[in-house]
Amino acid sequence: MSPTEPALLPPPGLPGLDPAWSRLVEVPRPGGAAGVDTWHVLDNGPTLAAAPADRAGTLLCVHGNPTWSYLWRELVAAAAAAPRPWRVVAVDQLGMGFSERTGRTHRLADRIGDLGRLTDALDLTGPVVTVGHDWGGAVSIGWAAAHPGQLAGVVLTNTALHQELGVDAPAPLRVALAGPVLRASTEATPAFLEAAIAIAHPRLPRAVADAYRAPYRSRSRRAGIGDFVADIPLVADHPSRPALEQVAAAARTLEVPALVLWGPRDPVFVARFLDDLIDRLPRADVHRFEGAGHLLAEDADVAGAVLAWLADRFPAPAPSTGEPDPGAAAEPAAEPAAEPADLPPSRPLGAALDERASDETTALVELAPAGGGGPRSISWALLARQVDDLARGLLVAGLTPGDRVCLLVPPGADLTAILYACLRIGAVVVVADAGLGLRGLSRAVRGARPDVVVGIERALVAARALGWSARRFGAGPLTAAARRVLGVEATLVELAERGRAERHAGAAPLPPRPAPADPAAILFTSGSTGPAKGVTYTHGQLAGMRDAVAATYGIGPGTALVAGFAPFALLGPALGATCASPDMDVTAPRTLTATALAEAVAAIDADVVFASPAALAGVVASGAALDARGRRALAGVRLFLSAGAPVPPGLLAAAGELMPAAQAHTPYGMTEALPVTDISLDEIRTAEAECGSEGVCVGRPVARVRLAISALDAAGAATGAPAGTASVTGEVLVQGPHVMDHYDRLWLTQRASARDAGWHRTGDVGHLDGAGRLWVEGRLTHAITTAGGVRTPVGFERRAEGAAGVARAAAVGVGPAGTQQVVLVVETDPPARRPGLASIDLSAGVRAAIGEPVAAVLVVPRLPTDVRHNSKVDRTRIARWAAAVLAGGRLGRP
Repeated sequence: MSPTEPALLPPPGLPGLDPAWSRLVEVPRPGGAAGVDTWHVLDNGPTLAAAPADRAGTLLCVHGNPTWSYLWRELVAAAAAAPRPWRVVAVDQLGMGFSERTGRTHRLADRIGDLGRLTDALDLTGPVVTVGHDWGGAVSIGWAAAHPGQLAGVVLTNTALHQELGVDAPAPLRVALAGPVLRASTEATPAFLEAAIAIAHPRLPRAVADAYRAPYRSRSRRAGIGDFVADIPLVADHPSRPALEQVAAAARTLEVPALVLWGPRDPVFVARFLDDLIDRLPRADVHRFEGAGHLLAEDADVAGAVLAWLADRFPAPAPSTGEPDPGAAAEPAAEPAAEPADLPPSRPLGAALDERASDETTALVELAPAGGGGPRSISWALLARQVDDLARGLLVAGLTPGDRVCLLVPPGADLTAILYACLRIGAVVVVADAGLGLRGLSRAVRGARPDVVVGIERALVAARALGWSARRFGAGPLTAAARRVLGVEATLVELAERGRAERHAGAAPLPPRPAPADPAAILFTSGSTGPAKGVTYTHGQLAGMRDAVAATYGIGPGTALVAGFAPFALLGPALGATCASPDMDVTAPRTLTATALAEAVAAIDADVVFASPAALAGVVASGAALDARGRRALAGVRLFLSAGAPVPPGLLAAAGELMPAAQAHTPYGMTEALPVTDISLDEIRTAEAECGSEGVCVGRPVARVRLAISALDAAGAATGAPAGTASVTGEVLVQGPHVMDHYDRLWLTQRASARDAGWHRTGDVGHLDGAGRLWVEGRLTHAITTAGGVRTPVGFERRAEGAAGVARAAAVGVGPAGTQQVVLVVETDPPARRPGLASIDLSAGVRAAIGEPVAAVLVVPRLPTDVRHNSKVDRTRIARWAAAVLAGGRLGRP
């Protein structure tokens, strides 16, 4: 028997905890036993001003081990302050927190039954939304399954409902469960508790950490922590194994809305547990908080997320009188996107491969084949056969529609063939290119949770070491030893051979192509304004992207395209264009040289070139090394495109000198929608002559794309309804058939981006001029909120770059929001040797060029930029650095 201890009320003064919420509740003991069990609960019900009939419902919050109801304090407060308040009942499970230490062992089935008796004692009726964390997730789902008449929804945060037999438990639990270590680490000492407190991100303030320690100051009050750990059913004959299996099975039967919130930096509930939850709750809304861990409610705004979800899923009923609600703000209705019936039938993305399956002309050229040797040409007929054979081989290997396949293969024939083979069978391709850098790439792949990784040896080493996927296929040469160590099931060559054997044996045709609404790909943003986000496209939307590029630039059969950016190169076969990728390091776009570009152009007699601004800068910088043959090759280019970041007109002009017959165009768009607008160099010059330089002119919308602006309020937030008013600065909204479907496992991000029906909020800030041209002025997150109003950075930067000695500038706000000061951080020409304050003359020149108050001008040898494009200035990082420097910090590089 464990020791008994009475239930208590928490001591006063715990941060964020209102003593008025705490109450002790007596509940009859199970099985008709004499006496009662006394629970401590947080209950905001008695403090709510709204009558019970005016409340939305009740949130039943269940903590895990070794926390207590304090975990939910922010949700208790926020739910009470919501427009339609929610009652929150956050329990301390028996033996935990400030509830009674009963002396009994409480197993999972007991805890579910105990919670039911408590809610009966509280006379808790529906609608109830359960909220669970850690092992409180299993308890809350057990209660939910037992109370279907009261249940309205479920919320789960970093929890598990199933533990596969034979699969090792996470390392921290294995250590805690090891024989005598269990009681020593959980009861005799507070080691287990301290370990849980220590994994918060960022570290908990001391007073908050002490609040978590408060109920567990003595060994007798920590007995429940040890009991909870001992009750983890890792083996088949564990007493709680049947209860856990019942809970896991019951989750599949729940027919209520569900929300799963997750901290990926959790050493206990690792990613496979999230995958299992998504499998059991396939219609759940899911949001991963990058950088957050196990104590999710401490690491991220769980309260805000839950209340946003509740507002969407359980909206207030319409007024019964039929009269407008006088408290509701009137907003102009956003014009909806075109209905599917208004759109022409979608031509499959890979249709060109079928149409040219007998065409022996060149489809693509590899300048640097994986096996070495000179350039290698692949015909349309060969490419179509490779795609067909790989598609069949993937089916033989057991892949099914919806499986996620991460492609970590350099641009070329292998990448093209496996990508179109995956799309052909309905697998979802995950394209996280190496340009994200190892850290960003790893975060992206982990977030997408692919079922299969296809990669070259170096990528497969990372996949195995970092646990990216259980299944691995190899691309390129692999030794037998490498295959064995890396766990490679098959190579692309072997998959194609299996598929070829199927085809020669007269196997049935490939299954029908996926429908336009089926998911096709997850692409990743550059990560220039935070962790790279997964962007999900359907087959119809990818086809729309192809059609937009074809219509805007006249690219199709008969076109030869050189693309220095892998995602763009992959559109080539869909467009029916012959493609080549130049010999360059795709992780460092500036490595593209004029000679390498000319060789790629010459290899296919290219008339179209695409290069990111950084790649284009590398070409211009190395232009003097071109020989006569290279100059002749570039002279045959009719069109060159550059996108991915703002492209300075001077760079376009310099590139135009190397490609004198080409029109210079810069499409504007983003991973979520490309292209959105387009503009030529001549049009840029005309626009700037007419309108000045308060932003970067990116042109007019391409066919079937519509733009709108959401005006900024005084705090720099985009609160306005979509409007096409000229000269109003705000967030740029876009609408079109090739705008992405949704962000992957980022429900909150998706909710914010799509809050106006039919529109995607881009996060860019800009304005439309009187001629319908879009001017981009920066990112919404980089708006500077001064005492005189909201200012955007690009105008400051462009004017500063007109000052003598300034090569590039970044404008940031330093200080509290609403009273920020404008600071310019600049690269100089020639480059500064070290960071520091600008000289008096340079500062004066910058201030004169800007013509507005500038608090300080700082110089750096090089401004930090995004990993993928090496072009987008990282203003967030620069702002932190500038603030630290101006506060007297060290003058290290930003």
